[in-house]
Amino acid sequence: MTEHPARYWHALADGRIQCDLCPRDCRLHEGQRGACFVRQMEGGRMVLTTYGRSSGFCIDPIEKKPLNHFYPGSSVFSFGTAGCNLACKFCQNWDISKSRDMDRLMDAASPAEIARVAAEHGCRSVAFTYNDPVIFAEYAIDTAVACHAQGVATVAVTAGYIHPEARRDFYAVMDAANVDLKAFTDDFYVHQCGAHLAPVLDTLAWLHHETDVWVEITTLLIPGLNDSDTELTALAKWVATEMGPDVPLHFTAFHPDYKLDQLPPTPPATLRRARQIARDAGLHYVYTGNVHDPEGGTTYCPGCGVKLIERDWYAILAYRLDARGACQACGHAIAGRYGEFHGAFGPRRVPVHVRPI
Repeated sequence: MTEHPARYWHALADGRIQCDLCPRDCRLHEGQRGACFVRQMEGGRMVLTTYGRSSGFCIDPIEKKPLNHFYPGSSVFSFGTAGCNLACKFCQNWDISKSRDMDRLMDAASPAEIARVAAEHGCRSVAFTYNDPVIFAEYAIDTAVACHAQGVATVAVTAGYIHPEARRDFYAVMDAANVDLKAFTDDFYVHQCGAHLAPVLDTLAWLHHETDVWVEITTLLIPGLNDSDTELTALAKWVATEMGPDVPLHFTAFHPDYKLDQLPPTPPATLRRARQIARDAGLHYVYTGNVHDPEGGTTYCPGCGVKLIERDWYAILAYRLDARGACQACGHAIAGRYGEFHGAFGPRRVPVHVRPI
């Protein structure tokens, strides 16, 4: 497939072009790629080199994104491409997001074909994941439009590092998002991700106040880097104050990988401590991930305290919500998106083949 014309750029007086997609503001000469590696100057314009090219397709449980309040138990059709606009030293998908070998992208599919296959497999939603979908915004937007035409919802799994104009277009066609809040200090973002904290907080606040997108937040806790009581307290208080107590917050365990493979894995006790700090800050729905912790995976009713959705990893063991998303015991409305529950998809991961373009 030929490279696809990209949006979100402008020409500079010196013959270069500037990418306006994310706060990196890459300025490119002819033939040069941006920091994300997938947006390139070609023939005096910007092109997206990964439009229609994926690192693979799978059907996952929605809880794996992680989204615990967006049609719990449903299946989600997941895919991503190569490249990323952050440079996280701890990337858990570095073999995909940091790939410079475009031959790795073995699967090719049009937006319409992705939507058709997702609907054919009974998936409630399609997730743009594995790498950050903002860098393939044109492909993601076109696919989201095609999904909605098939009655399939859309999910962005993202770091939220995007400029306001592109952000408006991108999230206009997203139904849900899990945003990685990598840490709560700019120092961490600068030295561990090659980015800044402020644009991510701006995206989170904008999503909550200006859109109908369902939002959950994930923070990967890395021993000694972003797991202090002080930082976790500040993070939780910001979420409670700026976004409210009903925004789900996931603390997940780091495992040694990529450029931080010398660090130890996150102790389960750290996740439990973080969860308690966030609950003490007033958040109603705080979860732990990447560890075996049934209590930290369970949704509790803020009204009466009953266990509403009991989880073990990605398996749902019990479900006590009505179709409106209200507690069956006390009637308290649980924040999120819900429907009739007919059993969970389960923890399995199913690879799927999509016909080439």
